Amino acid sequence: MLSTRSDTAVELPVVLAFDVGGTKIATAVCDSAGGRLSSSVVATGAGDGAGAVLARLVAAGRDGLRRAELARGGRRAALVAAGVSTIGIPHERSVELAPAIPGWEGVALARHLEDAFGVPVAVGNDVKAAALAESRSGALRGFDPGLYLNLGTGLAAALVVGTTVLAGAHGAAGEIGYNLLDPADVHAALDSRPMLEGVVSGMGLASVASRRLGRPVTAAEVFEATSGSGSLAGLLDEFVDLLATHLVNLVIAFDPARVAVGGGLARSWERLCVPLERALKSGVPYPPELVLAAHPYDAALLGAVEMALERARPLLEDPARKSCVANDNRRDSR
Repeated sequence: MLSTRSDTAVELPVVLAFDVGGTKIATAVCDSAGGRLSSSVVATGAGDGAGAVLARLVAAGRDGLRRAELARGGRRAALVAAGVSTIGIPHERSVELAPAIPGWEGVALARHLEDAFGVPVAVGNDVKAAALAESRSGALRGFDPGLYLNLGTGLAAALVVGTTVLAGAHGAAGEIGYNLLDPADVHAALDSRPMLEGVVSGMGLASVASRRLGRPVTAAEVFEATSGSGSLAGLLDEFVDLLATHLVNLVIAFDPARVAVGGGLARSWERLCVPLERALKSGVPYPPELVLAAHPYDAALLGAVEMALERARPLLEDPARKSCVANDNRRDSR
């Protein structure tokens, strides 16, 4: 029982972090300096609906706290705060623009986890969390402004100005997956027109390739295609050209000092970097440096750790409050 107080126990203040994606949930428990004590990855099981996903989140968090205690020789993990990065745009009572998890739009994510763990919880968008991590300890540190481009199952970007990740009026800054594909779609309703993400993303590339070849094709297969692979190689060229077009326009709009690319498709960085860099150098008045993200695959989880530490800092730094952490953290995490 993690929350059972022992008079002789030496407690270790910790934070809990989650990254909720369409296919996986990553979890980490870290000490007050950000050092990782335990981590795990489980399937999201999005098709089971929001309730089941929330249950997996809580179970993964409790399991992570138990394993953190074991890793520290049984020293009790006194949870102080939690941070969550998630697909979609999280608000107080909902997570919008996240159709991959049915029912996610009706979830008050922070409140649910605060009730489950008895600590304050910070919630943010996954790509913005990744940009936060890259700006604090990665490829965008010291670059102002810095642009983070996430190429994964979906497509999005985030701009870091100074030490702040730009959120936008509705938290949706950088949702370039919704960009128009054709001038003919200018006046079309959002739900009745094709979107950039439907073509330029891991999901979109696989979908287009599968339709053209008449069989299931993954994005990885397309990237593995050689110049002599016919249709697949040509499809990859189209993909990169369209991506480059929107990246150039984005860079012209914000004039970043550096662009860092992360996400699952960054595993094919050698196929992306040369044509994207060429496009930036030829099409942008002041071309930025283009680099692979320092944390290309787990930046969103690291960003969630940063959010949790920020939420925990008042408790960790205020002596009067610090002494009350264990007493306030009474919830049974069995």
